[in-house]
Amino acid sequence: MTSRKPAPMPVRRPTMTDVAKAAGVSQSTVSMVLNNMSGARLSAETRSRVLGVAMELGYRLPRREQPTPQVAAASPAPGLRRNLIGYLVDEISTSPHPVVSVDGARDAAWEHDCLVSIIVTRSNADQEAAAIAALRANPMLLGIVYSTIFTREVTLPAALTDDAELPVVLLNCHDERHRLPTIVPGEVGGGHAATEHLIAMGHTRIGFINGEPWMEAAKDRLKGYRRALATADLPFDPALVRDGDWMSGTGFEATLSLMREARPPTALFCANDLMALGAMEALAQLGLKVPEDVSLMGYDDQEISRHTHPPLTTMVLPNYEMGRAAVEALLAAADLPATQRAARRHLIKIDCPLVARQTVRPR
Repeated sequence: MTSRKPAPMPVRRPTMTDVAKAAGVSQSTVSMVLNNMSGARLSAETRSRVLGVAMELGYRLPRREQPTPQVAAASPAPGLRRNLIGYLVDEISTSPHPVVSVDGARDAAWEHDCLVSIIVTRSNADQEAAAIAALRANPMLLGIVYSTIFTREVTLPAALTDDAELPVVLLNCHDERHRLPTIVPGEVGGGHAATEHLIAMGHTRIGFINGEPWMEAAKDRLKGYRRALATADLPFDPALVRDGDWMSGTGFEATLSLMREARPPTALFCANDLMALGAMEALAQLGLKVPEDVSLMGYDDQEISRHTHPPLTTMVLPNYEMGRAAVEALLAAADLPATQRAARRHLIKIDCPLVARQTVRPR
């Protein structure tokens, strides 16, 4: 009886990860070299080393011909892992918040050897359609993050909802039917935590200077304020609430108005830091000291809140963490078949933590 030799094991095709390890560089660097990405600041020595290692390992370089959009969107070159994340945002230059979200998304993507392509559309339907078409034509596209400058309901482009195979995550916005993974700030919890902190310091007359009342952030922060009062068995007094427009001028005027009440507040909760700056100026004009006479709470934790006199106690708007969470949710979705992806659609609210500085003191 003769023994049969075991069948030879199939030779595993080398991957981009193998090339990266052998060349001593990141997988993103390998991707940029092998795809000949323009604008990548890589030395000639690094490019030569990566290409040499790829050839030694027998890694199949991508073809130089440009595939058609249909082919590119469906299949990257053999051995390549999709690593491009499209990031659509309606506005980025008029507020510091979306820039910080981009930073979080970029850092999370880089940790997973992915790159982020950021496109500002200003909510222009034609620009959105062109941007999505261009991203889908790239064979390395992993998925798309769709983001807005302020939290709101959006009508999504058909290209993002009609293709079940394309992973999409919503950042700081949501659609009416809740069809996609969604990352938003926990604004109700933030408003609650800010008010609860003032209550814990012994304040029972807490003025609230809100933003524009039609905005979701303003609605939710007010809801949190009211819930904290109810939890502490304190009555809600409409006379202690003023609507503003997020600017320091309205914080100034609203504070003057609140302090003219027959029973003025002993603490003020402003729905953003800029209005808190206006409130601080108004209190100084009235001869009142912060926090000795009136405690003051902001919201957003903008850079300037660290440099007021005294430094402003505030709530963090977790833009960076939201950007990271959006990319992580996208990567998780991309690892699942489209049918399982649909079953895992969910809403993730990122907590708004308290930053205690020096504008709040016990009553």
